[in-house]
Amino acid sequence: MSEAGFALDPRLAADTRPVASLPLCDVLLMNDARYPWLILVPRRAGLVEIADLRDDEQTMLWQEVNRAAAALRAVAPCDKLNLGALGNIVRQLHVHVVARVEGDAAWPGPVWGNGQAVARGDAQARLLIATLQQQLATPDTPDT
Repeated sequence: MSEAGFALDPRLAADTRPVASLPLCDVLLMNDARYPWLILVPRRAGLVEIADLRDDEQTMLWQEVNRAAAALRAVAPCDKLNLGALGNIVRQLHVHVVARVEGDAAWPGPVWGNGQAVARGDAQARLLIATLQQQLATPDTPDT
């Protein structure tokens, strides 16, 4: 369900690792070990805002955000999930799903622009990605 002309923004590609492809979105893991952090990117060219999606695609986006949030919570229990679609720096439409725990590196503020990212090791990233893939493949993953 990819649109011709879609390409992942180079900054997202540089800062993330691929996890899975859902019907609308690619799911990416942010390469910052301080937070369990997923990014969903609809595979549609030229989108900036959620409102740029058709109504049925907006519904699908939120279903996929819920699915990713449930998977993230299953592998990284948290006190709060932060969802955001800022796009002030990377204009390509993408939605952040961040598992937060009280006392994390940015608590209680936002994770965006807070300190320097701490890269995940390859082994740690592969294990987390494999676990997230299992969760995302489970058809009965509950909505959050």
